[in-house]
Amino acid sequence: MVARWFTGEGNDFRLLGTRCSACTSVFFPREDAFCRNPGCTGDDLAEVALSRRGRVWSYTDSRYRPPSPYVTDPELSWEPFALIAVELASERLVVLGQAAPGITVADLTVGMEVEVVPGVLHEGTETTWTTWHWRPTGATG
Repeated sequence: MVARWFTGEGNDFRLLGTRCSACTSVFFPREDAFCRNPGCTGDDLAEVALSRRGRVWSYTDSRYRPPSPYVTDPELSWEPFALIAVELASERLVVLGQAAPGITVADLTVGMEVEVVPGVLHEGTETTWTTWHWRPTGATG
């Protein structure tokens, strides 16, 4: 898990960003030092929970084994997965994330509604690395 990028479980799961009090820009991943808006000199940033639902802005298959720090077992075969760029309208932000297990590019269309759900990036013998996934609304799993 990346500290302070998300919180909660189940229906309370949310990505965490920051909002600048001067220009109201929202950032993800979060920013704690200064406003990333080049037209703003603000540095008063507050944590904000991002919208749970958004619309597919774009998507693709990830057909290669990603480099470190992504954790994979080189002894296992690589399984492609879908990546989804999701537009969060109220934040005016696009957030990239992996599709929930079982969701492929064949299941996705630009503009469809998706929701953020907790996911597992990798499970080791002593540690489970958690992340977020995007899942079409109404899908189960």
